[in-house]
Amino acid sequence: MSKDENTLPDILSRSPTRAVFGAGVLTELGKISVGEGATHVFLVTDPGIVAAGHVDRAIASLREAGLRVTLFDRVAENPTTEHVSDGVDAVRKTNARGRPIDLLVGLGGGSSMDCAKGINFIHTNGGEMKDYWGVGKATKAMLPMIAVPTTAGTGSEAQSFALISDPATRTKMACGDKKVACRVALLDPDLTLTQPKAVAAATGIDAISHAVETAVTTRRGEVSLEFTREAWSRLSRSYETVMYDSTDAAARADMLLGAHLAGAAIEHSMLGAAHACANPLTARCGITHGVAVGIMLPHVVRFNGRNEPTLYAALNEDADRLASRIGGFVDAAGLPRSLSQCGVSEGILPSLAKEAAQQWTAQFNPVPVGEAELLELYHAALA
Repeated sequence: MSKDENTLPDILSRSPTRAVFGAGVLTELGKISVGEGATHVFLVTDPGIVAAGHVDRAIASLREAGLRVTLFDRVAENPTTEHVSDGVDAVRKTNARGRPIDLLVGLGGGSSMDCAKGINFIHTNGGEMKDYWGVGKATKAMLPMIAVPTTAGTGSEAQSFALISDPATRTKMACGDKKVACRVALLDPDLTLTQPKAVAAATGIDAISHAVETAVTTRRGEVSLEFTREAWSRLSRSYETVMYDSTDAAARADMLLGAHLAGAAIEHSMLGAAHACANPLTARCGITHGVAVGIMLPHVVRFNGRNEPTLYAALNEDADRLASRIGGFVDAAGLPRSLSQCGVSEGILPSLAKEAAQQWTAQFNPVPVGEAELLELYHAALA
């Protein structure tokens, strides 16, 4: 695959994050970091990425470029305020020894990238994560950041939001600010080869859900739809291929770039009821986010389509056919299709619906939803 950035879709020129795309481009991390003015890089990742060998390769590239590197590898899935605090402490201790950190790199899945953004918020602006829950609440400049996704899923590298959980309340806080957007997204499909199939399955469904929901939210517009259509084209043609043959280079590249484009679509559109329903399932029931959204999305698509039959025209789909296609993707991945398969009981559904109604994304669903409608969706997904 060519490393030439001109092979990227033209729509990416509308994103504040520069995408560098191609097999093997991880080796360019050091050169790119120098180009961003770095002298000392704080590398945020998780133990699984260390074990896969990606961290060693990233550090080698950075050091070959003459950069100092400090590693923080204590991120976990669904990063919490505690992970962010640990990272901030590590930055401050490093800075106290001289030659302060001047660039962040988030290497891994959405958790590593979001944790790096959270660290950036607190290190540069002080306070606590809850102070930045919402949009545009940071008042000071932040450090530049480069994101290197190793999964084709969240698209966090293309978004100016950090999703950080409060362990006390089990609330997932969306903290957004244009200043935290990554300067560069380094998209290397080779990094996705080490994903376990279960991870590739769940993160890929998450990316698909981003394309589907951004196509119809109340905030969608001309720019978001360009990102959405390009993302959907790549994701929908390649997801099943990757599930059946993870070594297919073209399909892996499609998935990674498609996930990035869908993440960029979120910046210009937003998400809807499927994500509003999925978040409480993760927080309360421990269901992996991609699994939860894969269960809920077909029901949300049919619900929306009953109210607005032509709603999914931007994807050249009608609602029933689209819901069936999504179900087919879930089946190809071997993921559960119902909440009962995940151990969710009927008795908890009302409390889940109450929490889902409070999720930020619920307000952007094209068909208005409250507790009653969300409870209906949970019931539909139960069996």
